[in-house]
Amino acid sequence: MSLKLEDIKKPIAKEMEDFEQKFRASMKTKVLLLDKIMGYIVKRKGKQMRPMFVFLSAGTCGTIAESTFRGASLIELLHTATLVHDDVVDEANYRRGFFSVNALWKNKVAVLVGDFLLSRGMMLALENKDFNLLAIVNDAVREMSEGELLQIEKSRRLDITEDVYYEIIRQKTASLIAACCGVGASSSGTDEATIAKMRLFGEKIGMAFQLKDDLFDYGELEIGKPVGIDIKEKKMTLPLIYALSKSGWLEKRRIISIIKNESDKPKRVKEVIAYVKRSGGIEYAIGKMQQYHQEALAIMKEFPESEYKRSLLQLVQFTIDRTN
Repeated sequence: MSLKLEDIKKPIAKEMEDFEQKFRASMKTKVLLLDKIMGYIVKRKGKQMRPMFVFLSAGTCGTIAESTFRGASLIELLHTATLVHDDVVDEANYRRGFFSVNALWKNKVAVLVGDFLLSRGMMLALENKDFNLLAIVNDAVREMSEGELLQIEKSRRLDITEDVYYEIIRQKTASLIAACCGVGASSSGTDEATIAKMRLFGEKIGMAFQLKDDLFDYGELEIGKPVGIDIKEKKMTLPLIYALSKSGWLEKRRIISIIKNESDKPKRVKEVIAYVKRSGGIEYAIGKMQQYHQEALAIMKEFPESEYKRSLLQLVQFTIDRTN
């Protein structure tokens, strides 16, 4: 039976509702254009899994407090800022089926909107002296930027090793989910060792989440993002890295040449996908995803049973099982 987000949300349904109001309030501004854009951003929000990780982590570690709401808002403000800036960098006109901010209001406005969101997040934390929460989230934003830059640097030469790949996804994706769990734990008033444990738990989930995302590119599920996008964008993900590591010099050179020079041709992209499947790259990546999942579950065993912990584990399962 597949889990539904609504069921997973049950122990924190009231908090999530209240969070919605508080988050909207934190984005209010007197500048008319900015207010209009903030309204647009709030309207197209996704599944809200990040705030769920914050609230469920707080409940698992102690008590959901007023600072938990601020922590969830802080994560959402800073994360939204990075997405707005990402769309400018990637020259993307859509995000989750909606027009991006830069598509509607141009790059200049989008960059300034991202800056505004960053400063709102910092202001929210500083006004309430949530230095512990700000430190955790600030760490994640720094890591996300470094991971993105590391990927750009490495993908130019297409020489990413498995270790470098893990470092990239740890920084780019896992650091944010680690921050969600760390912020939740920290806001609940628990000790430093527990906060560190929750951050590690979130990191493992983030790694599994990204590996799942990378597998979508190979059409292992018929829904999700269009097949072959990563290859077209010359992004080296684990299934491809593994396949190349198992190939002879000639085959390796041929595949890299296709990615470098012909990744805009659908027929050639299909050839790379078939090669990765033949070489066992898919099975290898699935195995690694399951490994990170199991490591996360082992950390959770150290926490007492509660409805929050149960829902947190269901949310983890949901991220592993998702089809888009």
